Amino acid sequence: MADRSRGGTVAVPERPGAYPVRERPDKGPGVRVRRAVPAAVRAVSGVARKSAAIVLLLAVWEVLPRIGVVDPVFLTPFSEVVVAWGGLVAGGELLDHVQASLLRSLAGFGLAIAGAIPLGLLIGWYRPVADFLGPVLELFRNTAALALLPVFVLILGLGETSKIAIILYACAWPILLNTIAGVRGVDPLLVKSARSMGLTPLRLFQKVILPAAVPTVFTGIRLAGAYSILVLVAAEMVGAKAGLGYLINYAQFNFRIPDMYAGILTISVLGLLFNLLLLRLERHFSTWRTT
Repeated sequence: MADRSRGGTVAVPERPGAYPVRERPDKGPGVRVRRAVPAAVRAVSGVARKSAAIVLLLAVWEVLPRIGVVDPVFLTPFSEVVVAWGGLVAGGELLDHVQASLLRSLAGFGLAIAGAIPLGLLIGWYRPVADFLGPVLELFRNTAALALLPVFVLILGLGETSKIAIILYACAWPILLNTIAGVRGVDPLLVKSARSMGLTPLRLFQKVILPAAVPTVFTGIRLAGAYSILVLVAAEMVGAKAGLGYLINYAQFNFRIPDMYAGILTISVLGLLFNLLLLRLERHFSTWRTT
């Protein structure tokens, strides 16, 4: 670049980035490949770091029975569990049990969301409702769901209704309590600022209270998702003829130990996938958050 001020010509060095730099045709693809390779390496290394503990656990599971540290009859090596899992999948047995368990779990979980979130918003926002229902909530929140399983079975029978009802009961409490905490935990200054701008109570609730309570509500939903799987297993061990809990119980009684561990692993994987799905939904409904 040249400066022609005062009749002369003075060379002025160009600033880096002052003008767009064109890639040379013979080096452009190479540059893009070199830039892409570190990103791929970082992604692979990140996955490796996150899964290192799981891989180590599975390796220990495989090695300990092989070297005789634990009895392989009672703790089957992981490779044999995988073979048993493949046999259950190929025979269609595992798919039937997974389908039965998911239907029960999602039914109870969905009913809990539909009932607990509106009730929690109502209790958290209106003090008279909280004062009226508070003693009843304190009484039942400290009663474990599994302790009430015989009551549900006696009242509703051994069919699907009792299993869905116990899942509904177990899932409703974390959703309800976290929804109440989310509404009550909204910054009072934020509420006062919104009211000073002339927002009606309905618009205040819609535009301020609900968005601010979403993260806490989803914390309760994720806890409820875990409870829906855990309580389901116990419920299916009583009077069920299908489901992952029934598979585990049946395999134990018939000493099909690899099938038992295959059912346990399937429950763990389903719980993990369920939690990842709920995390994605939380990010979708919390796009306003900066962190």
